[in-house]
Amino acid sequence: MGVMRMGFVHARVMNMEEAKDHYVNTLGFYPTHEEEGKLYLKGWDEWDHHSVILEEGGVGLVGHGYKVRREDDLAEIEKRAATFGATTERLPAGEHLEMGDVLRIHLPIGHYADFYATMTQVGNEVGYHNPDSFPWEARGIGAPHLDHALIVGDDMETTEKLFMDVLDFYPTERMLATMDEGAPLIATWLTAGNKSHDVAFLKGPDGKFHHMSFMLKDWAKVTDAADLIVHRDIPVDLAPTRHGITRGETCYFFDPSGNRNETFAGGYFAYPDRPVINWSMDQLGKGLDYYKREVTDSFLTVYT
Repeated sequence: MGVMRMGFVHARVMNMEEAKDHYVNTLGFYPTHEEEGKLYLKGWDEWDHHSVILEEGGVGLVGHGYKVRREDDLAEIEKRAATFGATTERLPAGEHLEMGDVLRIHLPIGHYADFYATMTQVGNEVGYHNPDSFPWEARGIGAPHLDHALIVGDDMETTEKLFMDVLDFYPTERMLATMDEGAPLIATWLTAGNKSHDVAFLKGPDGKFHHMSFMLKDWAKVTDAADLIVHRDIPVDLAPTRHGITRGETCYFFDPSGNRNETFAGGYFAYPDRPVINWSMDQLGKGLDYYKREVTDSFLTVYT
């Protein structure tokens, strides 16, 4: 099976001009296509046409997608999804801008995920022949690429099982209500490769969105980004700190519509034979903010 990575996040925004200013001039993403009510963007070190789609008209998650290695993988995923009992549909090439055939799986938490093998490649901002290490004219934070997303819904157990059985993801970490056997699953962090996670799911109302995350090089870049965010009077949800969960270095803030963004660095290499790390809810503070060991009020209450 060939799921390689999260490919895109498609989010709603209330005001496109404000959103464009935020994602282009603050995060440093590059517009690749703009049409009435929609904007497509990519990071400077991404080569596919887009990794973020913004659509005017509300807030929250429209959908998200994963790139697979080969076209044949779509048929295999479709077959496995049918066996699992998941609802699927096919979208022909061209239905999504600059993308080939798409397999859509409806998740048991009020969201859908799209799977595709081809997207037009437009190149990165430094090239592929004797490239520089970063673009000379990087804007704002200068985020190189989309990293992951945290998606909210009620049925964590079935969602995790679908990603494992149908898509060959594996969990790196879990949050459980308690450490007792059979305790309810509160959150799961899943990877398709060797990252600490490509996607995470958090128990909550179906159809809700927690955040999309953008990878930065290191802790210094996370704190530099926080300086710029504060300079632009962007609301901060969690000041720069380290997660206990994933060991990532992080800062959370909000786009002008209230969708949560994260800058993220670090983490660890994961392997399928690595034991799953388990957390209990009484240690969520340590998992979220390793230094202060506190949970910000908004983290488990503000979703879009």
